[in-house]
Amino acid sequence: MRIDKLLWFLRLTASRSFAQEWASAGHIRLNGRRIERASAMVKPGDVLVLPTRRQVKVIEILALPARRGPAPEAQSCYRVLDAGVKLDLSAGGMRLPEGEDLQ
Repeated sequence: MRIDKLLWFLRLTASRSFAQEWASAGHIRLNGRRIERASAMVKPGDVLVLPTRRQVKVIEILALPARRGPAPEAQSCYRVLDAGVKLDLSAGGMRLPEGEDLQ
């Protein structure tokens, strides 16, 4: 499945055109490789690194969705690998939120 279609089906982007722009910008990594094409193919078992405004999200694809369904259905198709660490990137530097410790 194309990465832009997958991001839209998994509800990680609001529109498919935004998913195409995000993939073409070159900030997404697929299995450690930088992606610069919205047509890059993704399969179950692949790991995606997705930069957002405030954090970096690392997910493993468990299954390819057949459609853009409800959020619980979409969330069942991937597993978040970095759930324990939340970095605050909003100030330009990498800082942990107050009171949290990186272990």
